[in-house]
Amino acid sequence: MIRLLLVALIFCVSCFGYSQQDTLFCKQVSALNSTIETNHFAPKPLNDSTSISIYKLFLKEMDAEKDYFLKSDITSFNRDEFKFDDYIKKKQCLFIDKYISVLEQKIKLNISKLEALKQKPLNYSGTITLQRTPKKFYSYFENETALDKGLRKRIGYLTIVKLIDDNADITSIKKNFKTLEKEAKQLVIENEICLLNEFLNKDGGIDRFVKESFLNAYVKVNDPNSTFFNSTEKLTYQNRLSKNQMSFGIITTKNNNGEIAISHIVPGSAAFENGKFEEDDVLQSISNGKSVFTIHCISNADIQLYLNKEEHKTLSFSIKKKNGTLQDIKLTKSNIKVENNAIRGYLIRDASNYGYIKIPSFYTNYESPNGRGLTADLAKELYKLQKQNIEGLILDLRFNGGGSMQEAIELSGMFIDRGPVAIIKSKAGENFTVKDRKRGSFYSKPIVILLNDYSASASEFFAAAMQDYNRALIVGSTTYGKSSAQTILPLDEDKTLGFTKLTIEAFYRVTGKSHQAIGIIPDIKLPSMYDNFKTAESDKAHALQNDSTQVTLKHLSLKKLGIANINAKSVARVLKDENFKRVLDINTAFYALVYKKGTKYKLTLESISAEQKRRQETLGFIFDTDDNFPLLLKMTNTKSTNEILEYNTEDKEQNTAVLKSLAQDIYINEAQHILKDLITQN
Repeated sequence: MIRLLLVALIFCVSCFGYSQQDTLFCKQVSALNSTIETNHFAPKPLNDSTSISIYKLFLKEMDAEKDYFLKSDITSFNRDEFKFDDYIKKKQCLFIDKYISVLEQKIKLNISKLEALKQKPLNYSGTITLQRTPKKFYSYFENETALDKGLRKRIGYLTIVKLIDDNADITSIKKNFKTLEKEAKQLVIENEICLLNEFLNKDGGIDRFVKESFLNAYVKVNDPNSTFFNSTEKLTYQNRLSKNQMSFGIITTKNNNGEIAISHIVPGSAAFENGKFEEDDVLQSISNGKSVFTIHCISNADIQLYLNKEEHKTLSFSIKKKNGTLQDIKLTKSNIKVENNAIRGYLIRDASNYGYIKIPSFYTNYESPNGRGLTADLAKELYKLQKQNIEGLILDLRFNGGGSMQEAIELSGMFIDRGPVAIIKSKAGENFTVKDRKRGSFYSKPIVILLNDYSASASEFFAAAMQDYNRALIVGSTTYGKSSAQTILPLDEDKTLGFTKLTIEAFYRVTGKSHQAIGIIPDIKLPSMYDNFKTAESDKAHALQNDSTQVTLKHLSLKKLGIANINAKSVARVLKDENFKRVLDINTAFYALVYKKGTKYKLTLESISAEQKRRQETLGFIFDTDDNFPLLLKMTNTKSTNEILEYNTEDKEQNTAVLKSLAQDIYINEAQHILKDLITQN
């Protein structure tokens, strides 16, 4: 009897635990539904069409690479395809348990199959073929037999790659293949198992991951820039725009290969100033001078904990670049403050002086009462440049993904007299004209703005205003095409249910037109290695559509710049320029690498080695960073910067490298020619 009561009690406690978890998830879904309907700029109606879209996004959130679910699982899941809208409306949340259970089972199935592979020989006879395949061609495994075959192929490939990475001498590998293959295979399998266990044991486990995947899918079905945040994700996102602490300035993530990669470099940080770190660099190891922290089968959270240790003031980073080369970089933490400039102005010396400023992002400082960010920093650098009598200015917004809209508004006001800089439309359809109320401009001479495919959001806002006022020539590539504004909202007053970054407004040009899903079209187009890549806002699922709005306050633009003659000269220069011809070749090679299937090759040491060499040659061609490239420009510091550098040897060395890199940049060189033509024409 006692035993029966104990079992019943355990059962009740267990049910109560699950009920509590489901109640929390239900509260999150309900709160998210209410927040979206109340605040989103254009919320999708909850119907069958939206349900299908949520379903597809949900599967993608859970298994983006189609590594875990089998086709039979998808057949089972398909029963929910038209039901998610009803689940949300009726607050029926138990559906989520099925997905949690199946995903956990499939991950454990992968682990068990990998464990079994430790004792099974792999086939390197050449009867198995491999082929580099872009993600759009991925499909779910037909059954467990197909999964087993796929895992064998994957482990075989990774084992050979590890052998080659550890010892490039193929002859030496052949001589000791049996022994070396056995050791490498065990390490590869252990790493794969470790990654899967890390997935199972992540903060909150599979339960939290699946639930947050659904919450994300529900938000993103409304537009790709909206998302669900837990508390940690919210803090990380805000720190990307502003950071005030001792830090290396490196934010990492786990990439699809399970490697720890750099996802963001904080403006003004030690890594940013160093100039040698790039996004997508892969960390191999970190040394504190006494011991080496080898990065193998560890979580991203562990990396951040290691970097944030107070005693780790100076570390040596071993990183693998995109082209496969290894570099060792020593870095010392710095106190990142927006009061210290995260940007620097440079002089282009010619018959006249020209200014150049790179704007990495529209950063700001949420904590500072002065709100000191990009605009204040740029004004400071531009003042230094004007003291040296520059005849024109190049503002470089390439790869600027945006940031603070307030900074974009203030920066626009620096270069026009006064008037509207944009129109903001609310969810209710009401228009609000954003104005520059300060009479006069900080700088009135000619400007060229450099943009590329990855210039987005706030950078597009600023470029659009400058283009509509005829205040600057826009040069480069058509931009990303994001014309919406987001804010972070808590799902409840206590902030226990999480947060959502939600699109609440759309902004329009002063003409009433929008660049949403179109981008800012440059006045003068330059070839780009990213031409025709499907990376724009319009290529994202559920992107907001382009439209226009009414204008209530007309802007007074300057006289048209007379682009035709300047554009003709630029086209003629670009056609003759061997460097730009190379960009076209790079684009062709890069596009094929990303979007097209590769040639088939055998799962053998020789074939994989040959394929690795071909790939390295292609990547080397695409991402060539040859220090011997010719200097196209004479780039120097301002007098003020040189005075500062006299007291900072490390910064001085980094500055020399930056000056050289800028002087080799073909886009800055062409921008300078365009700026000179603009000045001459005026």
